Amino acid sequence: MRNHVEAEVWTGRTDHTERRSSFRYHQIVEPMELNTPWETFSTNTCAIIGFECEEGVRRNQGRLGAANAPNALRQALASIPWRAAKGHRLVDAGNVTCSNNKLEKAQEALGNAISYLYSKSTTPIILGGGHETLYGHYLGVRKHIGQDASLGIINIDAHFDLRPYDNQPSSGTMFRQILEQDHNSRYFVLGIQRFGNTQELFDTADELGACYILEEEMHHGQMQDIISSLHDFIAQQDYVMLTLCTDVINAAFAPGVSASSPFGLTPMVVRDLIRTVATHKKTLSFDICEVNPTLDENGRTIKLGAYLTNEAIIAFMGRNNDDAGT
Repeated sequence: MRNHVEAEVWTGRTDHTERRSSFRYHQIVEPMELNTPWETFSTNTCAIIGFECEEGVRRNQGRLGAANAPNALRQALASIPWRAAKGHRLVDAGNVTCSNNKLEKAQEALGNAISYLYSKSTTPIILGGGHETLYGHYLGVRKHIGQDASLGIINIDAHFDLRPYDNQPSSGTMFRQILEQDHNSRYFVLGIQRFGNTQELFDTADELGACYILEEEMHHGQMQDIISSLHDFIAQQDYVMLTLCTDVINAAFAPGVSASSPFGLTPMVVRDLIRTVATHKKTLSFDICEVNPTLDENGRTIKLGAYLTNEAIIAFMGRNNDDAGT
């Protein structure tokens, strides 16, 4: 099911009604309906789409509430200053909603919507939802690039999400589903918690050829080597997609997540990773998952999630400044 976003979600402070240098997100975003014909965009355009779903989290026995995140993140984005070059555009394609616990159907619908966004020359920005959002994101990417292209999946996450899916998929199975069924996909996860994953999951990661860096190895003094590793990974792929599970962030900064991490990454490290990946022209899209408004304290996690989403959008926008006006 697809839902439009109510106008009041995109409201916020207005400093000036005509001077674009004073504009904020709510003044430039363009609501669009996915069930109506779209133009093919000729300028650098990002398209926001939400995934109102936590069925995967429920199946994975996580804490519920992430389905409320897409609109909460929009509200937090609304008042952030818009800093992209003139001519760049941001559209909002509404939400895909998971109804009646039908996760697989919702993921398929999200994939179809994302594929459509690519066909209109936009860069999808997906607001989850539980991390099961990633599988729908993946379906859209693979449909867009075809089966033969190599795809690198970069995941900023405390957890591998490589659990068995014999009984049913969940928010803990997506990457195993992809790696076992799609031999043209590669997986690189950054921020893995040594004691947030069983030894069996580490063994599975090794068996499936996953690349990973532990949280304890990811500090500002080591970022140059990590960024070099990211560039090496990207160079080996035809295309790349980026996903952020906010439970990778230290719980002091991000308490409102489905599974908090006392030893998580700092927001500054996560920001560096997003900037590194999203500025690369092979990177097709970004999703943010596991923000949980019902568990948040004073909107801290929602605001942080919005700022990190903004970092991705501005990085994507900045790749093609030559195409935009000044």
